Parts: sequence; structure tokens; C-alpha cells
Amino acid sequence: MTTEITPVPTPHSHLNRTRLALYCFTAALGGLLFGFDTIVINGTIPFIRQSFQMTESMVGWTVASALIGCVIGALVIGKPGDTYGRKAMLKVTAVLFTVSALGAGFAVNLEMLVIFRFIGGLAIGGASVMAPMYISEISPAHLRGRLVAIAQLAIVIGALMSFFVNFLVADMGINAWRYMFLAGGVPAVFFFFLLFLVVQSPRWLVAVGRIEEARAVIREINGPGANVDREIEDIAHSLQREGGSVKAPLFKPPYLRLVLIGIAVGMFNQLTGINTVMYYSTDILMNAGLAGKAAIATAAGGIPDMVAAAAEVRSALKQSVFIGGTNVVMTLIGMALIDFVGRRRLLLVGSLGMSAMLGVFSWAFFTNHTQGYLPLGILIGFQIFFAASQGVTIWVLLAEMFPNAIRARGSSMGSFSHWFFNALFSYLFPVVAHAFGVGYCFAFYSISTLISFFFFKKFLMETKSQSLEELELTVLAH
Repeated sequence: MTTEITPVPTPHSHLNRTRLALYCFTAALGGLLFGFDTIVINGTIPFIRQSFQMTESMVGWTVASALIGCVIGALVIGKPGDTYGRKAMLKVTAVLFTVSALGAGFAVNLEMLVIFRFIGGLAIGGASVMAPMYISEISPAHLRGRLVAIAQLAIVIGALMSFFVNFLVADMGINAWRYMFLAGGVPAVFFFFLLFLVVQSPRWLVAVGRIEEARAVIREINGPGANVDREIEDIAHSLQREGGSVKAPLFKPPYLRLVLIGIAVGMFNQLTGINTVMYYSTDILMNAGLAGKAAIATAAGGIPDMVAAAAEVRSALKQSVFIGGTNVVMTLIGMALIDFVGRRRLLLVGSLGMSAMLGVFSWAFFTNHTQGYLPLGILIGFQIFFAASQGVTIWVLLAEMFPNAIRARGSSMGSFSHWFFNALFSYLFPVVAHAFGVGYCFAFYSISTLISFFFFKKFLMETKSQSLEELELTVLAH
């Protein structure tokens, strides 16, 4: 017999908003480092290409090395996250972020750079799962979408910081790339020490039998008006329905369908081409002629005179700052809409808009309409639709769509899919673009994004304004 749950809303006026903000802000720093470390490679490519005399395949491998780490980090973080807790795993990612920044910044050869970028990828993959999950598990239902979206906002702020740092140091000579990597160590250390101030997830505490600690956390966050006993009961019932443990099988009913949908959500996020834009925008814009053909190394295999090319590189990096800034602004708008418009509707509108922009971008390359600011304008239009839809919803969905008993591992599978396809496309882009042209790459992304519209329309249900326990009953019955 299934126990029905009718959660008692927590009085909003009693929320300890200061504590809640501190905990969400701290966890979101994992997202900021996620954004910084993934995007910092964008500005380093022209410099490391020359420093290590890299072919296009080597460029793709250097970019993908961190993303392979992301795949592994996202895949393996779920089990220790269930065993040791979300907070402990966030501390591990903070250490890995710091080690990666220092190691990459002081790399003496390409092999060393790739190894430390891989270590950074482990941290990114782990943080991509643990940060939104932690926030979702301490957040009241009526605020959960916006609070989890803080992690996405932190990601795009980290990306913008990376673009800006790259722009500032681009004229510091052939070793400018070292300062770009080293800059990521500062927020990583800050993140580590702040984690000592946050509480454990109450849902994890209940799952491992630390009930009194869970009561204290719920009471601290929700205030004196909270119905602590009822919330503990709701969490305990949801875990009991799943066998009372965090060892429920992922690939058997009733979870198989949810896991496959989560994997597809991660895949379609990358089939938009978003990270091709975010990692390679400098090269793409230079290739389009915006920053000057003399600086582009995609076809030439290297920049012969980095001093002469520095102005062109900085010009392309400046345009990338505009893309990053658009990302931040539209993420804020998406955050304002997510709990009112809903996750599903944002995804549907965004998919159509992105598909159109990607199609126009491919047309521009096919017809040689790539001079002036047209490519930049199209990429900004694409970023507007992405940031307000998939950008702000994917991590929210992956953090809330799975039942308590498989949330960490289910979210990990969705994030694994995201990073696997990210790594694959990031490696292939410079190789395929060199062989066939940029236009074909973006035509593929346009068609894939249009297909995602039909997938979301058929298989995704709306999840806004429901507690995680209510949502669990709904998704298992869907």
C-alpha cells in the first residue's frame, strides 16, 4: 500500500533567508568554478597552439581532456555522494579545482597540461552533480527552481569571468595562457573554506539515519514555524517506498524510463552546440573574419607571430565577452521565469529559437556572409534562447526529476550523458570544421535541436511548484 503525502507548506515568513542564501551561495561557487574552468580554454587556444606546436587534433584533445574528466567525475560522484554526503564531495571538488589550476598554469609540456586539465574535469563533473543537488535538497518547494538555478547563474558568471580574465591578460605575451589557468585557483580556495560553514543536506541525513541532525537542519533553515516532524516523515516515507536504502537498481522498472529520459536531456543539451560556441568562439569569430584573418590558425596550423596577432586575438576575445555577458543577463531572466512559466515551456520555446539561430549561422558560412558583426549577432541571438531555456533548466531538471532513493545516481547519469557528448563534440569540432567547414557543423546542431523540441514535448512533464516528495509520486505514476 502506498502512503500518500500531502506536504504542509512551510510558512514563507519564517524562512531563515540569511542561512539559506549562505548555503546556496557556497554550493553555487562550485558552479562558478565549473563555468570558469570549462570556458578558460577558449582564450588559451591561440597561445598553447603556438607554444606546443599543436595540430587541430591536438587542440581538440586538449579541450576534450578536461571534458573526459567531467564524464568520469559526473559518473562516479553519485555513490560517494550517497555514502559520505553532498558537503564532503563538494570539498573534494574544491581541492581538485585548486590542484588543476596550479598544475595547468605551471605545465611545462602538453602532457602535463592535459593531465591537470583532466583533474579539473573530475572536479567540474562532480560539482555539476553535487552543487545543484545540494541546493535542491535544502530548498523549500516554492523556491527550489530559482535557488537551483543559482547554480546555473554561477556557471555563466564563471564563464563570463573566464572570458574577461582571458581578455585582460591576452597581451601579456606567449605565456598569457598560464595566467588564464592560474586565475581559477583563487575562487577554488575560497570555495573550500566556505564549505566548512554549510550544513549537511537534510534528505541525505535522513537517508543515512541521522534523523536528529536532519531535524536541526530543517528547523535552522525553515524557522520556528516549520512542521519539522511532517517534513522528516515525508522524506522517510519516500525512502521507505524505494526499499529504505540508496541502493535501488537504476536500470529496472520503475526507474528505467526516468534514467533514459535523464540521459537524453543531457545529450540534447550538447546537441545544441552550446559548448562549441563557448569553447571555440574566439576561433570561430576569427575564422569568420571579425577579428582579422591574419590571426586565425585553424587552417594554418599555428600563429606565426603571437606579438603581431595579439591585437586580433584580443578583438575576438572581446566579442566573446559580449557572448558571456548575454549568457548572464538571459540566465537571470530565465531564473525569474522558471518557477512561473515552468521548465517544459521554457525548453520548448528555447529549442525552436535555437534551431532557427543555428540554421541562420550555418547559412552565413555556406554563403560567405561572415564579414562584419553578423556572426556575432547570430551567436548572441542563439545565446539568448539557450540561456533562458536549456541553460537555466537542465541542472534543475536533473536535480529534481529522480526519486530520493536514486537521486544522486540518476542525476549522475544525466550529467554523465551531458559530459560524454560535450567531450565528443569538443574534440571533433576543430577536426570536422577544418575538413568540411563550420557551416556543416552548425547545420547539424540546428537539426538536432529541432528534434529535441519533439522529444521534450512528448516525454517531459512539468515539475514546477511541487515538493521533491510530491514530485516523486507524480513521476513514478507518469
